[in-house]
Amino acid sequence: MNLIIVAGTASVANLVTTAAQLDGETLAVVVGSRAVAERIATSGVDKVIWFGEPGDRPLEAFAPAVAQAATAARPQVVLGGRRPAERVLLGAAAAALRAPALIDVKEVTSQAGTVMVTHGVNGGIAVTTREFSGPVALMVDGGGVAPVQGAAPIEETPAATLPMQVTAVQVTAVTEVDLAAAPRVVGAGRGLRAREDLSIIEALAAALEAELACTRPLAEGLDWLPRDRYLGVSGQHIAPRLYVAVGVSGQLQHLAGVRSAETIVAINSDPKAPVLAEADYALVGDLYELVPAITAALEQP
Repeated sequence: MNLIIVAGTASVANLVTTAAQLDGETLAVVVGSRAVAERIATSGVDKVIWFGEPGDRPLEAFAPAVAQAATAARPQVVLGGRRPAERVLLGAAAAALRAPALIDVKEVTSQAGTVMVTHGVNGGIAVTTREFSGPVALMVDGGGVAPVQGAAPIEETPAATLPMQVTAVQVTAVTEVDLAAAPRVVGAGRGLRAREDLSIIEALAAALEAELACTRPLAEGLDWLPRDRYLGVSGQHIAPRLYVAVGVSGQLQHLAGVRSAETIVAINSDPKAPVLAEADYALVGDLYELVPAITAALEQP
């Protein structure tokens, strides 16, 4: 038995795909709306446990319910995503099972009761493969919504929750984006001189029909883009068909989040920028000249 933790979103295609590669059935525990539970039931899992409508309770309040479900199921592998609530719930399940928890997971396989996990270490600058015979909790990029398959049964279970309640809501104008599900991503770095210059990168992303992303300094330091758009060890990890890094130097923390891209294109004025060594195609030059020229070429009928 393997367990998938779902928290408020049906974007768990990578979790379902990973679980399908392992021995045993897949159980999904869903914290969220009935609509999310019904969508997860058609994603390829064998059974769904749903804890009912969350109401005014934050998703993290369901940690005891998730821990209880994990203890009852006794899974060999527990899979969860990277979003804040998913991390809390994955940690609760791991603690209940007394299982190690690993992040930055690259590959998981199982055979004859043994689980082999390849994951990043030292901030993503290296990978290692470890073998587990007991339960293990793994953090995996959620990915997009899985294709619809036959519906698995949904068991509604009363939830034991923490005494938590939302008492106030502060509205912030943000648009959540699931970069892990995007086939093409364009990332902006500190090579941009001003916030207004993001329009150059946005035009390229539009021409490529790609999602816009950035490095951590642009999101957390300069506040040019929402924090859910930065890539790296502590941000989003992506595996698109194409990643275009514009004005990105390529620090280890950033590269750890983009190395799984099939093709990396780097545009940088510094011929010694680390990102160039990681790129499949490297353009050395002024992004203010190169990017508009590339965009114009892409927009040609």
